[in-house]
Amino acid sequence: MGKATEELAAKSGPGIGGLLNVTFGNAPELIIAFFALLEGLQEVVKASIVGSIIGNILLVLGASMVVGGARRDKQSFDRTAANAQSAMLLLAVVALALPALLQLVDGGGLPAVGEERVDFGSDLERLSFGVAIVLIASYVLGLLFSLKTHRKLFNPYEAEEHEGGWSVRKSLGLLALAGALVGLMSEILVGSISETAGEIGLSEFFIGVFIVAIVGNAAEHWVAVLVAAKDKMDLAVNIAIGSSAQIALFVAPVLVLLSFLVGPNPLALVFNGYEIAAMLFAVLIANFLTQEGETNWFEGVQLLALYAVLGLVFFFA
Repeated sequence: MGKATEELAAKSGPGIGGLLNVTFGNAPELIIAFFALLEGLQEVVKASIVGSIIGNILLVLGASMVVGGARRDKQSFDRTAANAQSAMLLLAVVALALPALLQLVDGGGLPAVGEERVDFGSDLERLSFGVAIVLIASYVLGLLFSLKTHRKLFNPYEAEEHEGGWSVRKSLGLLALAGALVGLMSEILVGSISETAGEIGLSEFFIGVFIVAIVGNAAEHWVAVLVAAKDKMDLAVNIAIGSSAQIALFVAPVLVLLSFLVGPNPLALVFNGYEIAAMLFAVLIANFLTQEGETNWFEGVQLLALYAVLGLVFFFA
């Protein structure tokens, strides 16, 4: 997956290379979440969504900064393209948090930690359906913006020649094959981890936010760190922030729409307080870090430290 992403990025630019990587990398998570929906584990599904968003921003981007900046004073990336993605991600997370606000204003409560499924009523289910439609439409328009009307902005190296290497067809084929194999291994690993975690007393909430999210996205996590080590920070940032944006704008809404067809009842986008706070803090930090267009290893350490603190909070929640 790493080699195929690099070859695609070299031929079509970091924007398209990063998009293809996160699309194939997020496919296993979508599959895992779908099967969890079938089992009625809706709170676990929402926890895995949150885990992917904060994991990509804090863990993946943080590790990329540390590894890439270990032997360099600083690394640079396209600030305008990164700002566009992080702003889109912020708007998406705000939209995901609004159904919970309606639930609180109407006098209801947020889901408790450890619950598997909560029936929030038809109004919130319909609101979640509407939010999902708006987010998917926004994601499609974002693709139009980055791949067509402002393509050169998101692919600053598109004009460079790349001699030799894999063809686009071979790169796409191997990326798809790697994604399928990652999906198969993710299902096996998540099943093993869930059983083991139950024996040692880990909560489903912690498993959903941290274990499932890390395992389901392990391949693209590795690719981001790998390209950052080669001083390709544009691609690393596109993978980390782009993956979070795709989860918020596409994967989560698709799961909401699927829940109206499968499972015991529709999935309402009402997250608990820990999840909302973690998403908002992570996305605000992402917006702050993309303002300068430069990174260093200490910024990465700070991101990893925050991820560790969140892990402790979710462990004791």
